[in-house]
Amino acid sequence: MALLHLLSDWARGHGVDLRAATVDHGLRPAAGAEAAMVGEVCEGLGVPHAIRRLTGWDGTGNLQDQARRARYALLADWAQANGLGAVALGHTADDQAETFLMRLVRGAGVDGLSAMAPRRRALGVDWLRPMLDLTRDDLRRWLAARRLGWVDDPSNANPRFARVQARQVLGLLQPLGLDAQALRETTRRLAEAREALDLTALAAARQIASVEAGDVRIARPGLAALPGEIRRRLLSHALAWVASAEYRPRHATLVQALEVAEHGGSVTLHGCQVEARGDGLRIGREYQAVKRQEAAIAAIWDRRWRVFPPEGADLAGLRVAALGEAGLRACPGWRETGLPRASLLAGPAVWRGGDLVAAPLAGRAAGWRAELARGADDYFASLLSH
Repeated sequence: MALLHLLSDWARGHGVDLRAATVDHGLRPAAGAEAAMVGEVCEGLGVPHAIRRLTGWDGTGNLQDQARRARYALLADWAQANGLGAVALGHTADDQAETFLMRLVRGAGVDGLSAMAPRRRALGVDWLRPMLDLTRDDLRRWLAARRLGWVDDPSNANPRFARVQARQVLGLLQPLGLDAQALRETTRRLAEAREALDLTALAAARQIASVEAGDVRIARPGLAALPGEIRRRLLSHALAWVASAEYRPRHATLVQALEVAEHGGSVTLHGCQVEARGDGLRIGREYQAVKRQEAAIAAIWDRRWRVFPPEGADLAGLRVAALGEAGLRACPGWRETGLPRASLLAGPAVWRGGDLVAAPLAGRAAGWRAELARGADDYFASLLSH
C-alpha cells in the first residue's frame, strides 16, 4: 500500500502510465475481499487495477516457494499483456535481511548473499524494488501519518515458514547490532562484488557468445579459457535467458551444463537443450518445455517470440504453438536453414487445428515472420541485471 501511494504521486508528476495488480493466491478466505479493497483504493487514485487469481496448487511441495514463483509468472504475463516494461515490488530492508539469512543457511555465494537487487531482469520484465533502504516500520509510520490503511497478512506471522523463522532470528540478534540496516550494508558490498563479476562476464560474452534464432551460442575454447566463476555465470545466464526463467539454475543443474561444455555431448536441463558440437556450445529451448504453450497471432509466445502474418492473411482459427515433430515433417527444407533440429522443434509455428500453416524458422515462412521479443541486446544487457 505504501508503494502504491508513493508511485501514484510520482507517476502523476512524471506522466508515467501506472497500473496495479493484486495476486489472490486463494489460500485465505479474506484474500478476495482484501484484493477488492486494493481495487477500491486504486479507483480513488485513478490507477487501473487488475486481480489475478492463482489456481492449480495441489497442496504438495513448498507452499511459499511455489506461490512466489506463480505470483511472478502471473505478474510478468499481466505486465507484458498491458505493454508495461517494468513491475515495482514493495520489498524492504527487512525482506533483504531475511533473504540474506535464508540464503546463508543454503550456502549461497556472492550472488545469493548480495540478496535482492534494486533492479533485475527476469521473465521478460524489469523488476524494480525502490524501497530496499526502508524498513517495514518506516512504511507503517508513513502510512499512519497520512491516515492510510493497510492489511497485515497473518501468514507473515506463521512460524512454520522459513522467512518468519529468519525474522525471529533477526529479532534475537538485534542486541548485537545485527539488524536489517546492518545486513543491508553487507549486501551492498556484496552487490558491488557481484557487479564487478558481471562486468567481467559481459566483456567475455561479447567476445565468445552470440544469439541465433533465440538460442545462445558460445565458443567452447573461449569458455574453457575463462576463470571458473565467469564460466558459471555465462552458462547460468544463458540457461535462464533462453528459458525466460525467473531465476538462474541451481548449482547441481549448472554442473551438468559445465560437463557438456567441457567434454561434449548434450543434455536437457532448466527447460533448455544444451549441446556441444566441435568448437561450439549451443543453448536452445527444450521442446518438452514448450509443447503445451499456445498464443494468439502477434501475442508473445513462450515469453520470447512474436509471429506476424502476411498482409491480408485469414487469421480465423490460427494459433502459435511449437513446431514439434509433426510440423517438422511438413518442412522438407528445414536442413537448408542451418538451424539444429532441436531448436526448430521448440521454435514457433502457426497452426490451424492440426494443420501447419507456417514455420518461419524452419524454411516454411509463406510470408509469415517470427521475431524475438527479446533479442541479442537484451541477452547482453541482462547479464548486468539479474
